[in-house]
Amino acid sequence: MIRPMVMVLACSAVLTGTAHGQQMIGSCPVLPANNIWNTPVDTLPVLANSTTLVNTIGASRGFHADFGAGEWNGGPIGIPFVTVPGSQPAYPASFLYDDESDLGPYKVPLNAPIEGGSQATGDRHAMAIDTTHCVLYELYRAFPGASSWAADSGAIFNLQSNALRPAGWTSADAAGLPITPGLVTYDEVMSGEIRHAIRFTVPQTKREYVWPARHYASSLTGTQYPRMGERFRLKANVDISGYPAEVQVILRAMKKYGILLADNGSAWYLSGKPDPRWNDDNLRSFSRLLGSNFEAVDATVLRVSADSGEARQTGVSVTVAPAPATVRIGHVQPFTATVVNAPSSVVWSVNGVVGGDAVAGFISTSGLYESPSVVPNPPVVTVRATATGGASATASVTLVPLPTITAVNPSSIPTGAFALTVSGGGFVAGLVAGVVLSIVLVQL
Repeated sequence: MIRPMVMVLACSAVLTGTAHGQQMIGSCPVLPANNIWNTPVDTLPVLANSTTLVNTIGASRGFHADFGAGEWNGGPIGIPFVTVPGSQPAYPASFLYDDESDLGPYKVPLNAPIEGGSQATGDRHAMAIDTTHCVLYELYRAFPGASSWAADSGAIFNLQSNALRPAGWTSADAAGLPITPGLVTYDEVMSGEIRHAIRFTVPQTKREYVWPARHYASSLTGTQYPRMGERFRLKANVDISGYPAEVQVILRAMKKYGILLADNGSAWYLSGKPDPRWNDDNLRSFSRLLGSNFEAVDATVLRVSADSGEARQTGVSVTVAPAPATVRIGHVQPFTATVVNAPSSVVWSVNGVVGGDAVAGFISTSGLYESPSVVPNPPVVTVRATATGGASATASVTLVPLPTITAVNPSSIPTGAFALTVSGGGFVAGLVAGVVLSIVLVQL
């Protein structure tokens, strides 16, 4: 379905980026950093039928930015979304396809911008992000009422989760995917880097979907047609130096993260958010980019689970310090994790338990380990830091009891040289001398 026009956003969203494949809207991640939307595909294998798929869509067809600053038929161009606080009222919604829709309610303001404008007859997407709880609400062919929404379909996504919709379910998009994560925004382009795949459309698709898509919208069964969810990327050897600077940002993302087929529409139409700051003349330079400049890749090699959008991350490494460590019971020991090629945040666990437990000890989200009150059996536990994508590193921690002194001989110290015997347990090599010196000082 072609998205030719939208309304200007009533409120703006603050978009920033993290160090690895993830944009932020307000304080919310746009899906986890290890989500397939946010994972580079520049090293993935090319599909055997890539050339056939490109030829079917149009090898000599130019690309088109289906977003911009101008108007089409009286409405701004692009797919809008708004941000709302957690206090935003939620409205009930009724759906034509209620068996494949999330029943809601939806925190989409009744005056939210409608794709194509309030009088549009097209897809009429209406979308909002609750930036307090990081929840995305998307409606397809949405019509506001006095106190509710009526739409063909709707979907609600937890932006902090990799969960996919049930297999076979649509969303506000034909592929059963969220729309917002694939939109090009002016703010991220101005930041100098887009860190996610870009949504696009083609005229004809196959009656099949491929991960991470969950739904098809076609009766065609020929192998020459691309599937919903098909991932393409701009070939690495395509020279982009002659394009305007802001277009080069988008083209670099198309080489690294690729484009993801999400709906039926015009050939090679790229989706984005309307913004009056776009330079429409520069965006028209996309027409010089041809289908033959692209190749279809196999993103399923990154799949962790068919029901999750989590993608395996390549080149990620983790180190933990100190490793090893010796800790007395009832004491604390800080650990640090260094992560390469992934977000710096890690999940800490002790003996496989996230956060630890009373038997093996607890560890905070910042890596501060608190040993148990009793030495476990065996007395060695494993502290692990797990990064996005599953890479991890460990530190072996030997737990020792607090030192105890049961006897000191002789009980009185004679003048001159003497031998002192200290009996007890829990001593650590190098510490006994300090204990003896303290005893001597007390005696003196």
